[in-house]
Amino acid sequence: MEDIVEGRCGWAGTDELYVKYHDEEWGRPVTDDQVLFEFLTLESAQAGLSWITILRKREGYRKAFHRFDAEKVARMTPDDVERLMRFEGIVRNRLKIESAVRNAKLFTAVQKEFGSFYEYVLSFFSDRRPIVHRFGTLGEVPATSSESDAMSADMKRRGFKFFGSTICYAFLQATGFVDDHLEGCRCRAGK
Repeated sequence: MEDIVEGRCGWAGTDELYVKYHDEEWGRPVTDDQVLFEFLTLESAQAGLSWITILRKREGYRKAFHRFDAEKVARMTPDDVERLMRFEGIVRNRLKIESAVRNAKLFTAVQKEFGSFYEYVLSFFSDRRPIVHRFGTLGEVPATSSESDAMSADMKRRGFKFFGSTICYAFLQATGFVDDHLEGCRCRAGK
């Protein structure tokens, strides 16, 4: 894979959906808890799959999970899980669907404890600020970090599912807590 393709990080390639996601969302700071819950749910659903698979089903996930209203998702029942097992708009994996409901309950508990999920995520960063890396190649970008290790371990302790350190790092990248746009990328912070 090339490091830079058409002026952007090479992983985005030329697929219109990937390019739009890369240019408009990935690495941009997110402070809104509803958007953070969306990415937590989508990243968890992505475990073992390609991100483009999840991006293509994103609208289905929005419909299935109440536009990512964590409180509504937390109230979903086993009947809702059964209904979603028949809904073609999402990845129909029972464990992932059930984990989305479980994670929503835990997400709202974290919000109550920290005031917001955003504040919870910031608590894993020593200076409470996003990290902007200066990588020149895709090969330099790590799959995990000390922050993702710590956050994932804490979330696992709390009972979150499908949120290991690699998924957590992808979440941090997607929501701008870590900016891994390459040096030659048009979307790089401060460019």
